[in-house]
Parts: sequence; C-alpha cells; structure tokens
Amino acid sequence: MTALTHARQILDSMLGYLGFIAKVDEVEGPEGPTLQVHTEDSKLLIGRHGATMEDIQYLVNRILQKHLPDAPRIRVDIGYFRSMKEDKIVEHAREMGERVRSTGQSQMLDPMNSYYRRMVHNAFADDPDVMSVSVESGSDRFKRILLKRRG
Repeated sequence: MTALTHARQILDSMLGYLGFIAKVDEVEGPEGPTLQVHTEDSKLLIGRHGATMEDIQYLVNRILQKHLPDAPRIRVDIGYFRSMKEDKIVEHAREMGERVRSTGQSQMLDPMNSYYRRMVHNAFADDPDVMSVSVESGSDRFKRILLKRRG
C-alpha cells in the first residue's frame, strides 16, 4: 500500500467519524501527492481562509508519519480551494513583479507561511530582472516577501 493510499484511508476514516459524505481522489501531481476531496459540505471542511483544511492536512500527515515514518508530506485539497489559492498567490506575486520591473520600485507582499513563500521564491528563481527576499514580519511562522530589482 502506498503512502498516498494509506493517507486516503486515514482521511476517509476522519471524514466518516465527523459525519461527512465525501469522495476522495488520489492525485500524483507536480506539487507532490495530493488528496482531492469532493463533498457538498466543502465550506465546512475548508473553514475560514482554509484553516480547517490546514488542520485536517496536519492531522492526516501526523497520523501517517506514525504508521509510515518515511512517508512524503501529503497535501489535502478540498473543492480545489488550495489549488486556486496557490494560483492566486503566484499570480498576484507575478503582477507585483511586473510592477517592480516597470517602475523599479520594490514591492512588499503580505505575510505568508513558508509553503506559500517557497512558491513565490520559485516563481522568481529564474527571473532575470526581479528577485524575491523573505523579510521578518514580527512572526516566526509568517514572513513577508520583498520583490526588488536584481543587481
């Protein structure tokens, strides 16, 4: 049994205990192994700003690590919320990067966790004109990204 299949069984059990009827698909994508959840109650499972979904993902990964210590980190996406949020963050960062490119003025992005910061840094890794730098924002978990001209 693969780690992704094991994680799906964990998630299916959790959702069943909570009384949710859901279909869970296993997806091996460029972002890594993902469990895509389809349900009528997606709003309840996503929570405010995706907080409940993040908690579910955390629990699935903690339980999975107890059973399979070498298992990769599994993403949990509910109703494509995570995918759309990731696309939106990268799109906003690219728009701000274009602003840096055209005006020469640095731009500061909103605070974000390390996962989303890594996505933004990867988006500008090969950009010849704009670079991204993480900046402290008063929180250890959430830092801001400064987009500025290279050189």
